[in-house]
Amino acid sequence: MVSSDSRSTGDVASHQSYGQMGPEETRAILRSVGLRCTPQRLAIYQTLRRSSHPTAEELHATVTEGMPVSLATVYNTLDAFCSAGIILRLPSRSGVCRYCGEGKAHLHLRLEGKDELLDVPADLGGRILDSLPADVLESIESRMGIKIKGIDIQLSGTRQHG
Repeated sequence: MVSSDSRSTGDVASHQSYGQMGPEETRAILRSVGLRCTPQRLAIYQTLRRSSHPTAEELHATVTEGMPVSLATVYNTLDAFCSAGIILRLPSRSGVCRYCGEGKAHLHLRLEGKDELLDVPADLGGRILDSLPADVLESIESRMGIKIKGIDIQLSGTRQHG
């Protein structure tokens, strides 16, 4: 059964608000999900938390300004973070994945005609997630023989001018 809590927060650890965090907080998050705290992992996670949905290549370019790290290490680290549930991988229509440093479930809005993602304000996104009928989610689980662990909703739109 899907709880309303898993719809609004996902099945990942509760982290500090999206943004910058110190090395000790980063270490605590990595350790809490069983990941070693290498200098590269710390730099990648902290840079991702300060970024707005970068690609692996964009993240690599930023991280390498402060330390040498290979693109393969960035990809492997992002895979480990995604598997651990502390970040989100966001596939795009162009085929390039973007990454979100906020591991908690929340909504994104993709601007049409651009490869840009925006975070929907948490209070509004939470209202959408909380409005999903639990009985429908339970029926999906029952019919498909699966357990829903999270919900990923992506809105699309354009900027209004004027």
